[in-house]
Amino acid sequence: MLQPKKVKFRKQFKLRSLPSIATRGTDLEFGEFGIKVLESGVLSARQIEAARKAIAHSTKRGGRIWIRIFPDVPVTKKPPETRMGSGKGSVEGYIAKVEKGKILIEVGGLEKEIALESLKLARAKISLKTKVVGGD
Repeated sequence: MLQPKKVKFRKQFKLRSLPSIATRGTDLEFGEFGIKVLESGVLSARQIEAARKAIAHSTKRGGRIWIRIFPDVPVTKKPPETRMGSGKGSVEGYIAKVEKGKILIEVGGLEKEIALESLKLARAKISLKTKVVGGD
């Protein structure tokens, strides 16, 4: 799964509101087709990996996949039935902050039908509203 190799601080403050619209990373740069997010939110490393696996499986590992986001924000969780206090919980996983309009994943080197079908499968793994872009 995706996670940083090295971080300056193991735990971060809780995530607050996100900026509304992305200004960078909104156009296709590498591939012919991509998934664009239509609302701001967060994606877990598990969701990103599940989408990547769905694309790789449906394309029979043909073509090329570019993941344009990286989960670098740690999320902590305290164990169940723990009393209040006693510090912050341990790191449970990592999330990526995603702004509206950002391209999440790009694919290239595939036929149009295969690319669109694989991106459709990947969209089902992502918890935010998305659309397929490219192929113009």
